[in-house]
Amino acid sequence: MADAVSPAIRSLPSWLLGRAAARGRTLVAEALAAEGMRTWHHAVLSAVRDLGPVAQADVGRNVGLDPKDVVGILNDLQSAGLVVRRPDLRDRRKNAVSLTEQGDRLLHRCELLTHEANDTLLAPLTAAERERFVDMLTRITGTEG
Repeated sequence: MADAVSPAIRSLPSWLLGRAAARGRTLVAEALAAEGMRTWHHAVLSAVRDLGPVAQADVGRNVGLDPKDVVGILNDLQSAGLVVRRPDLRDRRKNAVSLTEQGDRLLHRCELLTHEANDTLLAPLTAAERERFVDMLTRITGTEG
């Protein structure tokens, strides 16, 4: 398929970044599938760990998902015993979401797998190139901080 794209297009940084991102997403999705996880489920589980206990709406804002999608993902995660929802102590009208021990263990395994997938993605680069590449991507995406 790459051969069907003109050399002028294949040389564009935006096209190359898109191809690299697609390969990275595929590697990560395959790695997470080994644990029965999907990419958005992993992202939500990670956000709950980092922010929890956290309101559902805040999870959605953190990962950039529509509130309806967050509810569905949290339903899946709760059904699997990975998160719990309890009344928020600051505002009883809301639910606060937290990881369970099982969720924390699964998240740890998923993080190892996603690091391995990213190592595979960046395997052609030296350690110094990887560091520079991630730094440049961080600047391009405006996610410095």
